[in-house]
Amino acid sequence: MPEEVLFETEQTQSRSEIATYLRTVADKLEDGKSVTLTAGDQTVTLTPPERPTFEVKSERETGSGRDELSLELEIEWTEGDDGAGGSLDIE
Repeated sequence: MPEEVLFETEQTQSRSEIATYLRTVADKLEDGKSVTLTAGDQTVTLTPPERPTFEVKSERETGSGRDELSLELEIEWTEGDDGAGGSLDIE
């Protein structure tokens, strides 16, 4: 399936700044509000359904001299679909 990137940004931030950003997103999700992402001249507003799919992934990329680790948090849904259930624990 072809992919259309609606918004993308990457920047170095402190752990505290990232946590604040994630809290803002979490608050909007919990309150059932839209999430608007803005960086420079890019902006997109998304309204996740009540039950989207939540994917958590950790990866290690090797081969460039130093390993790069990542933690990816992805919320996805099909337009017009309310999603399905499941459970996930974060410790």
